[in-house]
Amino acid sequence: MADKQVVVYSTPTCPYCKRAKDYLSRKGMPYIERNVAVDRDAAKEMIKKSGQMGVPVILINGEIIIGFNQTQLDKLLLP
Repeated sequence: MADKQVVVYSTPTCPYCKRAKDYLSRKGMPYIERNVAVDRDAAKEMIKKSGQMGVPVILINGEIIIGFNQTQLDKLLLP
């Protein structure tokens, strides 16, 4: 799993963002967090890649997951 590149676009107050990050941490999956509340470039990047303005948006090796979807996360994280 460690060979996967994971980026989580989130905000500090988003409960689903916290759940997604906690889940990734429990799985031992390192990720890069992009706080779109303070990083305008990250927000623009997220919107450009996903078409979404809401968080979380999770990228796993370029595949986009909108929201906290544990089933989809597991599917993309498994080898």
